Order: sequence, then structure tokens, then C-alpha cells
Amino acid sequence: MEVQLQTRGKERSVAGRAQTFLVVDDHPLVRHGFALSVGEIHPDAQVLEAGSLDEAMAIADRTPDLTLVLFDLNLGDRSGRDGVRRMVEVLGNRPLLVISGSDEVADIVDSVRLGARGYILKTSSTAVLEHAISLALTGETFLPLPRAVLSGNVAAEVARPSGQILDRLTDRQRDVFQLLLAGHSNKEIARELGVLEGTVKVHVRAIMQKLGVRNRTQVAVVAARSGCFPEDA
Repeated sequence: MEVQLQTRGKERSVAGRAQTFLVVDDHPLVRHGFALSVGEIHPDAQVLEAGSLDEAMAIADRTPDLTLVLFDLNLGDRSGRDGVRRMVEVLGNRPLLVISGSDEVADIVDSVRLGARGYILKTSSTAVLEHAISLALTGETFLPLPRAVLSGNVAAEVARPSGQILDRLTDRQRDVFQLLLAGHSNKEIARELGVLEGTVKVHVRAIMQKLGVRNRTQVAVVAARSGCFPEDA
């Protein structure tokens, strides 16, 4: 299968490097749809497409300045988790976002544990895709953790830890916690709550300390395992 290449306008330089995205999916229409969406979000970037893990790994090897990869969790007959693991190893520090039709908590958590910078449902909007890419490019992680994704599954699979998470947090920390689980960046949380971004950072650090975790991804995992969800919009 040939690797398809799309170039939209002149390549945009970011910190002296051109932006190059790679979409990996074995369904041509789905792959091309994501490529078009990425092109709309970053109209001056180069968007590459691959239909298999081998093609994707070959592109990553010869494209050291690859900006970000969108990777199908269930790629052909490959084990989804094995494919994510191998691609993350090839990419090194370059971010990978999993794209999938599955909203199973285990798939989401395992993908992030394997090194993905986020998990995007194939039913998501372009706005969600744009937000996830933005977070990944700034070193943060996007997770789809609405009540619809988590309801019912976690309680059946994982025992709830003693004590409710929200009971450990102040009212303001609960507000920050819920927005954090919804995938918002510190800047977006600050705008939503009408506070300084520095204040949000203080609250996020306090939340992490109370939950005994070291990063935002672990906050989300703890929330998933405890059956604690952000409020419905």
C-alpha cells in the first residue's frame, strides 16, 4: 500500500521546525477524514497517511521532525496495545494520540500507560481533535472522561478505594478537578473559573498531593478507578 501524502500550503515553522503530522489507520476513508481534519486545524502543515504499522514506523524513522501521530488502536490484525507500544518506542519524545471507536475504560487507561499523549474517540468533533492536539503539543494529556464513557464499567472492574476523592478536596479544588478531568488545560480552567493561571497550578499541585499522584494522567486514572466523574455539562 502506498503512503499517501497531503501538503496544504507552505509548511509552518514552529521553533524553527516544520509541522508534519501522521495519521495511521487501515480504513482509507477514516484515515483520510482525520487527515482532512488535521489539515483544517493546521492548514500550513504537512499531513502524511499510513495504512499499517510497518508503514507508520518507516515514516517515523525517516521523518525525525515529525510533530505528532494519530494512531488507530485497532490497526488491522495487530494487537492494539502492541501497536501503540511499538509506535511509541519508535517515536521517542514525539507525541502520539490514539484514535479509536472504543470507549472502554481499559483501552483508554492502557493506551496512556503505554505512552500515548491522549485518546480520541472516532465519534469526536473536530473541536475535540483540535483540543487534544493542542494539549499533546504542550506536553499534556487529553483523556475522554465524561460520565458516558465511565459509567458502570469502572465499578464492575475495579474495587473502589476507601474514601471518596471529592471528600479530600476543597470546594475550589473540586471545581478544578472536574475541569481537569474534562481535559481542560490550566489556561482554560483559569478562564472558566475567573482566576489566574498560577492559582490553577497551585490547586492542581494540591490535588495531586492529596491523591498521591505525580501528573495529570495519574489523576485521571485514579478518578477512573474510584468511579469519580466530572459533572455533566
